[in-house]
Amino acid sequence: MTQSNTRASRGTILAITSGKGGVGKTNVVINLAASLARLGHRVGIIDADFGLGNVDVLLGLTPAYHIGHVLSGEKSISDITLQGPQGIKIVPAGSGIRSLTALNELQWRRFHNLIEAVSAELDFLLIDTAAGVSDNVVELLMFAPHVLVVTSFDPAAVVDAYALIKILTTASRRKDIGVVVNATRDAEEAGLVFRQLDTAATRFLGRSLRFDGYIVSDPGVREAVLGQRPIVDHLPQSPASRCFRILASRVAGYTPDGGASMRASAQRVLSSPSLTLEASRCA
Repeated sequence: MTQSNTRASRGTILAITSGKGGVGKTNVVINLAASLARLGHRVGIIDADFGLGNVDVLLGLTPAYHIGHVLSGEKSISDITLQGPQGIKIVPAGSGIRSLTALNELQWRRFHNLIEAVSAELDFLLIDTAAGVSDNVVELLMFAPHVLVVTSFDPAAVVDAYALIKILTTASRRKDIGVVVNATRDAEEAGLVFRQLDTAATRFLGRSLRFDGYIVSDPGVREAVLGQRPIVDHLPQSPASRCFRILASRVAGYTPDGGASMRASAQRVLSSPSLTLEASRCA
Protein backbone atom coordinates (compact mmCIF):
# COMPACT_ATOMS: atom_id res chain seq x y z
CA MET A 1 0.00 0.00 0.00
CA THR A 2 1.35 3.43 -0.89
CA GLN A 3 1.86 6.19 1.66
CA SER A 4 -0.96 8.27 0.16
CA ASN A 5 -3.37 5.34 0.37
CA THR A 6 -2.37 4.81 4.00
CA ARG A 7 -3.22 8.41 4.81
CA ALA A 8 -6.51 8.17 2.96
CA SER A 9 -7.53 5.12 4.99
CA ARG A 10 -7.04 6.95 8.28
CA GLY A 11 -9.99 8.60 9.97
CA THR A 12 -10.11 12.28 10.80
CA ILE A 13 -8.13 13.08 13.96
CA LEU A 14 -9.27 16.02 16.07
CA ALA A 15 -7.52 17.14 19.25
CA ILE A 16 -9.77 18.97 21.70
CA THR A 17 -8.01 21.17 24.21
CA SER A 18 -8.32 24.22 26.42
CA GLY A 19 -5.98 26.76 27.91
CA LYS A 20 -7.77 26.76 31.25
CA GLY A 21 -9.24 23.90 33.21
CA GLY A 22 -12.88 23.94 34.23
CA VAL A 23 -14.35 25.11 30.93
CA GLY A 24 -16.11 21.79 30.24
CA LYS A 25 -13.69 20.45 27.64
CA THR A 26 -14.18 16.75 28.39
CA ASN A 27 -17.95 17.18 28.41
CA VAL A 28 -17.66 18.73 24.95
CA VAL A 29 -15.56 15.75 23.84
CA ILE A 30 -18.03 13.06 24.92
CA ASN A 31 -21.08 14.89 23.59
CA LEU A 32 -19.42 15.70 20.28
CA ALA A 33 -18.43 12.04 19.97
CA ALA A 34 -21.97 10.86 20.75
CA SER A 35 -23.44 13.36 18.29
CA LEU A 36 -21.07 12.23 15.51
CA ALA A 37 -21.98 8.61 16.25
CA ARG A 38 -25.68 9.51 15.98
CA LEU A 39 -24.91 10.78 12.47
CA GLY A 40 -23.72 7.27 11.58
CA HIS A 41 -19.98 7.77 11.97
CA ARG A 42 -17.54 5.38 13.62
CA VAL A 43 -16.09 7.38 16.49
CA GLY A 44 -13.41 6.92 19.13
CA ILE A 45 -12.03 8.91 22.05
CA ILE A 46 -8.50 8.75 23.39
CA ASP A 47 -8.31 10.22 26.88
CA ALA A 48 -4.91 11.87 26.65
CA ASP A 49 -5.03 13.62 30.00
CA PHE A 50 -2.58 10.90 30.93
CA GLY A 51 -2.30 11.49 34.67
CA LEU A 52 -5.80 12.82 35.42
CA GLY A 53 -8.13 11.26 32.89
CA ASN A 54 -11.89 11.28 33.51
CA VAL A 55 -13.65 10.33 30.27
CA ASP A 56 -14.42 6.95 31.82
CA VAL A 57 -15.84 8.61 34.94
CA LEU A 58 -18.18 10.86 32.94
CA LEU A 59 -19.48 7.81 31.07
CA GLY A 60 -19.82 5.51 34.07
CA LEU A 61 -17.16 3.08 32.81
CA THR A 62 -14.78 1.06 34.99
CA PRO A 63 -11.63 0.22 33.02
CA ALA A 64 -9.37 -2.54 34.25
CA TYR A 65 -6.44 -1.08 32.31
CA HIS A 66 -5.54 2.29 30.84
CA ILE A 67 -3.35 3.95 28.23
CA GLY A 68 -0.35 3.80 30.54
CA HIS A 69 -0.33 0.02 30.18
CA VAL A 70 -0.02 0.40 26.39
CA LEU A 71 2.70 3.04 26.65
CA SER A 72 4.69 0.76 28.96
CA GLY A 73 4.26 -2.19 26.59
CA GLU A 74 2.32 -4.26 29.14
CA LYS A 75 -0.98 -4.35 27.23
CA SER A 76 -2.23 -4.04 23.67
CA ILE A 77 -4.74 -1.48 22.45
CA SER A 78 -7.47 -4.10 22.29
CA ASP A 79 -6.81 -5.03 25.92
CA ILE A 80 -7.69 -1.56 27.20
CA THR A 81 -10.33 -0.31 24.73
CA LEU A 82 -13.85 0.03 26.11
CA GLN A 83 -17.17 0.53 24.34
CA GLY A 84 -19.09 3.65 25.29
CA PRO A 85 -22.52 4.97 24.31
CA GLN A 86 -23.51 4.78 20.64
CA GLY A 87 -20.69 2.25 20.11
CA ILE A 88 -17.95 4.84 20.73
CA LYS A 89 -14.52 3.29 21.29
CA ILE A 90 -12.92 4.63 24.47
CA VAL A 91 -9.19 4.46 25.22
CA PRO A 92 -9.07 5.43 28.92
CA ALA A 93 -6.31 7.31 30.70
CA GLY A 94 -4.94 6.72 34.16
CA SER A 95 -5.63 8.88 37.20
CA GLY A 96 -3.06 10.10 39.69
CA ILE A 97 -0.15 8.50 37.81
CA ARG A 98 2.83 10.83 38.01
CA SER A 99 4.97 8.87 35.55
CA LEU A 100 2.54 9.70 32.74
CA THR A 101 2.81 13.47 33.16
CA ALA A 102 6.05 13.56 31.12
CA LEU A 103 6.42 10.87 28.45
CA ASN A 104 9.78 9.65 27.22
CA GLU A 105 10.72 9.09 23.57
CA LEU A 106 9.70 5.43 23.55
CA GLN A 107 6.31 6.24 25.09
CA TRP A 108 5.70 8.93 22.47
CA ARG A 109 6.48 6.44 19.68
CA ARG A 110 4.05 3.99 21.19
CA PHE A 111 1.42 6.69 21.50
CA HIS A 112 1.87 7.65 17.86
CA ASN A 113 1.45 4.01 16.86
CA LEU A 114 -1.67 3.83 19.03
CA ILE A 115 -3.21 6.82 17.25
CA GLU A 116 -2.47 5.37 13.83
CA ALA A 117 -3.90 1.98 14.74
CA VAL A 118 -7.08 3.29 16.36
CA SER A 119 -7.81 5.94 13.72
CA ALA A 120 -7.47 3.38 10.91
CA GLU A 121 -10.69 1.73 12.11
CA LEU A 122 -12.69 4.94 12.62
CA ASP A 123 -14.19 7.88 10.78
CA PHE A 124 -13.38 10.28 13.63
CA LEU A 125 -10.89 10.02 16.48
CA LEU A 126 -11.17 12.65 19.21
CA ILE A 127 -8.14 13.21 21.45
CA ASP A 128 -9.05 14.76 24.80
CA THR A 129 -5.92 16.54 26.02
CA ALA A 130 -5.16 17.94 29.45
CA ALA A 131 -5.82 21.64 29.96
CA GLY A 132 -2.91 24.06 29.82
CA VAL A 133 0.27 24.44 27.79
CA SER A 134 2.54 21.70 29.14
CA ASP A 135 5.00 19.93 26.84
CA ASN A 136 2.70 16.89 26.83
CA VAL A 137 -0.23 18.97 25.60
CA VAL A 138 1.72 20.72 22.84
CA GLU A 139 3.20 17.41 21.63
CA LEU A 140 -0.28 15.90 21.51
CA LEU A 141 -1.67 18.81 19.52
CA MET A 142 1.06 18.36 16.92
CA PHE A 143 -0.24 14.83 16.19
CA ALA A 144 -3.65 16.08 15.04
CA PRO A 145 -4.43 17.84 11.73
CA HIS A 146 -7.32 19.62 13.48
CA VAL A 147 -7.37 21.33 16.87
CA LEU A 148 -10.51 22.52 18.63
CA VAL A 149 -9.94 24.99 21.47
CA VAL A 150 -12.71 25.08 24.06
CA THR A 151 -13.09 28.26 26.09
CA SER A 152 -15.73 30.20 27.98
CA PHE A 153 -16.75 33.79 28.73
CA ASP A 154 -14.48 33.81 31.79
CA PRO A 155 -11.71 36.39 31.08
CA ALA A 156 -9.05 34.03 32.46
CA ALA A 157 -10.26 31.27 30.12
CA VAL A 158 -10.06 33.65 27.13
CA VAL A 159 -6.53 34.77 28.02
CA ASP A 160 -5.37 31.19 28.53
CA ALA A 161 -6.99 30.09 25.26
CA TYR A 162 -5.07 32.80 23.41
CA ALA A 163 -1.82 31.74 25.11
CA LEU A 164 -2.39 28.16 23.94
CA ILE A 165 -3.19 29.33 20.39
CA LYS A 166 -0.03 31.45 20.38
CA ILE A 167 2.19 28.55 21.45
CA LEU A 168 0.57 26.19 18.94
CA THR A 169 0.87 28.71 16.11
CA THR A 170 4.55 29.24 16.92
CA ALA A 171 5.10 25.48 16.69
CA SER A 172 2.99 25.06 13.52
CA ARG A 173 1.79 28.18 11.73
CA ARG A 174 -0.52 26.28 9.37
CA LYS A 175 -2.24 24.24 12.07
CA ASP A 176 -6.01 24.22 11.62
CA ILE A 177 -7.52 25.75 14.79
CA GLY A 178 -11.21 26.11 15.56
CA VAL A 179 -12.86 27.65 18.62
CA VAL A 180 -15.91 26.54 20.57
CA VAL A 181 -17.32 28.73 23.34
CA ASN A 182 -18.85 26.55 26.04
CA ALA A 183 -21.47 27.31 28.72
CA THR A 184 -22.28 30.67 27.17
CA ARG A 185 -25.43 32.72 27.67
CA ASP A 186 -26.22 33.28 24.01
CA ALA A 187 -24.84 33.89 20.52
CA GLU A 188 -23.90 37.50 21.30
CA GLU A 189 -21.74 36.50 24.25
CA ALA A 190 -20.11 33.66 22.29
CA GLY A 191 -19.44 35.98 19.36
CA LEU A 192 -17.75 38.49 21.65
CA VAL A 193 -15.41 35.82 23.02
CA PHE A 194 -14.50 34.58 19.55
CA ARG A 195 -13.92 38.09 18.18
CA GLN A 196 -11.50 38.82 21.01
CA LEU A 197 -9.49 35.71 20.18
CA ASP A 198 -9.63 36.13 16.42
CA THR A 199 -8.71 39.83 16.54
CA ALA A 200 -5.71 39.11 18.74
CA ALA A 201 -4.61 36.19 16.56
CA THR A 202 -4.92 38.25 13.39
CA ARG A 203 -3.06 41.24 14.83
CA PHE A 204 -0.27 39.54 16.75
CA LEU A 205 0.06 36.09 15.19
CA GLY A 206 -0.79 36.87 11.57
CA ARG A 207 -3.43 34.16 11.34
CA SER A 208 -7.19 33.78 11.56
CA LEU A 209 -9.22 31.34 13.61
CA ARG A 210 -12.38 29.43 12.74
CA PHE A 211 -15.54 29.79 14.82
CA ASP A 212 -17.08 26.34 15.10
CA GLY A 213 -19.94 27.43 17.32
CA TYR A 214 -20.99 27.50 20.94
CA ILE A 215 -22.79 25.46 23.57
CA VAL A 216 -25.39 27.31 25.61
CA SER A 217 -25.40 27.14 29.38
CA ASP A 218 -27.95 24.47 30.25
CA PRO A 219 -28.89 23.04 33.68
CA GLY A 220 -29.45 19.71 31.94
CA VAL A 221 -25.68 19.38 31.49
CA ARG A 222 -25.17 19.01 35.25
CA GLU A 223 -28.00 16.49 35.41
CA ALA A 224 -26.42 14.44 32.62
CA VAL A 225 -22.99 14.58 34.29
CA LEU A 226 -24.44 13.30 37.55
CA GLY A 227 -26.13 10.53 35.59
CA GLN A 228 -22.82 9.77 33.82
CA ARG A 229 -24.37 10.08 30.38
CA PRO A 230 -23.86 12.45 27.43
CA ILE A 231 -26.59 15.09 27.49
CA VAL A 232 -27.34 14.33 23.83
CA ASP A 233 -28.52 10.89 24.99
CA HIS A 234 -29.98 11.91 28.35
CA LEU A 235 -31.90 15.01 27.19
CA PRO A 236 -31.73 15.02 23.36
CA GLN A 237 -34.06 17.99 22.95
CA SER A 238 -32.33 20.22 25.49
CA PRO A 239 -30.75 23.52 24.32
CA ALA A 240 -27.20 22.19 24.82
CA SER A 241 -27.99 19.00 22.88
CA ARG A 242 -29.18 21.04 19.90
CA CYS A 243 -25.91 22.96 19.97
CA PHE A 244 -23.88 19.75 20.08
CA ARG A 245 -25.72 18.44 17.02
CA ILE A 246 -24.81 21.58 15.10
CA LEU A 247 -21.18 21.30 16.20
CA ALA A 248 -21.12 17.65 15.08
CA SER A 249 -22.58 18.59 11.70
CA ARG A 250 -19.71 21.01 11.20
CA VAL A 251 -17.00 18.64 12.39
CA ALA A 252 -18.41 15.97 10.07
CA GLY A 253 -17.09 18.12 7.21
CA TYR A 254 -13.49 17.95 8.40
CA THR A 255 -11.09 16.05 6.16
CA PRO A 256 -8.41 13.65 7.47
CA ASP A 257 -5.53 15.74 6.12
CA GLY A 258 -6.79 19.08 7.45
CA GLY A 259 -8.06 20.20 4.05
CA ALA A 260 -10.21 23.26 3.45
CA SER A 261 -13.29 21.40 2.24
CA MET A 262 -14.58 21.35 5.83
CA ARG A 263 -16.15 24.81 5.47
CA ALA A 264 -18.07 24.01 2.33
CA SER A 265 -19.25 20.74 3.83
CA ALA A 266 -20.41 22.45 7.00
CA GLN A 267 -22.31 25.03 4.98
CA ARG A 268 -24.09 22.27 3.02
CA VAL A 269 -25.09 20.51 6.22
CA LEU A 270 -26.32 23.71 7.85
CA SER A 271 -28.43 24.57 4.83
CA SER A 272 -30.57 21.49 5.51
CA PRO A 273 -34.12 22.60 6.46
CA SER A 274 -34.18 20.20 9.41
CA LEU A 275 -31.18 21.92 10.97
CA THR A 276 -31.91 25.54 10.12
CA LEU A 277 -33.82 26.33 13.31
CA GLU A 278 -31.22 24.71 15.55
CA ALA A 279 -28.38 26.43 13.70
CA SER A 280 -29.93 29.83 14.23
CA ARG A 281 -29.93 29.23 17.98
CA CYS A 282 -26.57 27.54 18.42
CA ALA A 283 -24.22 28.85 15.74
